[in-house]
Amino acid sequence: MTRLGRAALLLAGVLCASLSFAAERWTFGLEGQVSFGLTLHNQAPEKLIFGLRYIPTFTFKHDLGLGLSLDVEASVNMTATARGSGLSDLQTDGRLRPYRLWARLATKQFEARLGLQKINFGSAMLLRPMMWFDRIDPNDPLQLTDGVYGLLLKYTFLNNTNIWLWGLLGNGGVKGWETIPTRRGAPEFGGRIQIPVPAGELAVSYHHRRMDTARSLVALPPAERSDPPEDRLGVDGKWDLGIGVWVEAVLARQDFSLVPGRYQKWLNVGADYTFGAGNGLHLLAEHLVLDVSEKAFASGTRRNLTALTADYPLGLLDRLRAVVFRDWTSGDWYRLLTWQRTYDQWTFFIVGFWNPDRYQIYGSAREGPVFSGKGFQLTVVFNH
Repeated sequence: MTRLGRAALLLAGVLCASLSFAAERWTFGLEGQVSFGLTLHNQAPEKLIFGLRYIPTFTFKHDLGLGLSLDVEASVNMTATARGSGLSDLQTDGRLRPYRLWARLATKQFEARLGLQKINFGSAMLLRPMMWFDRIDPNDPLQLTDGVYGLLLKYTFLNNTNIWLWGLLGNGGVKGWETIPTRRGAPEFGGRIQIPVPAGELAVSYHHRRMDTARSLVALPPAERSDPPEDRLGVDGKWDLGIGVWVEAVLARQDFSLVPGRYQKWLNVGADYTFGAGNGLHLLAEHLVLDVSEKAFASGTRRNLTALTADYPLGLLDRLRAVVFRDWTSGDWYRLLTWQRTYDQWTFFIVGFWNPDRYQIYGSAREGPVFSGKGFQLTVVFNH
């Protein structure tokens, strides 16, 4: 049975078992998000894209007493799309896959969460070196991302120091900045400690996995070993110094036997501030340096990216957001302007974009046609 089949069977079992006890022992909740999208741009052959998505989310909670609780979340991602150069040649597609499927045992200071879940952390907002397990595009109005299968343990001390430990299994696709998937059946593991410091917080994170070079998205020598290990070490911090400032850095070692680029280094520095003019203009800027080299602290092939956003509320219902990315290495500019109107349950987004023909701010793992070239996107969202 495929992973999708097993997940669907488990989801059905969770729903049936939980519903059978809902009346007596469980608190049951159902909410969902329906979204419709229309994208028009100048990139053939998919100049026109229609999208319909529904994500129903079932929650089940039970108070076990003595400060201990058990809760379950199960959701599926149902999509239908139509793509083509015009209305006469649309190609349709539909998908149904698990979105979240986890159970959590928790107290006020501790939680253990098992299943298909979202795991993300770090201080950066747009160009995130520690985008290890999610693939959130900051320009996506819905901020959706696939989850990972695993176990997450988290303990928070009374002084707000917190420790994370995780183990992942069954995640065969690329995640975050990865260009080489994890070897199928190979476990991944890591942890994080975050401590309060004057005017902010500081954290150190680590992750280990084994890669599958046969399924690499980039060309590797035929004689390269099939499952080299990868270790990542990340440091991030954020401080309120009148303006918000942060730093996020990652050093990754891929133990190749032939390829010279064994080390990957990311460094992000950022700041933001809200000006008091009008309704409050929020500005945010980040700069990211990515370097691939043979030695850990030597210079190699480098890429520089800068991001700047300006966010301004026009009133109680409307918000305007402008985003500019500059890829200093390739010379490319990325420009997006978003208007958002929000009601109690309805939200409307119109995004105009003027980007290169290939939208690859995040490299080959994030290439996609949605914001490529020039065009606009309309998204309508209903939350219940």
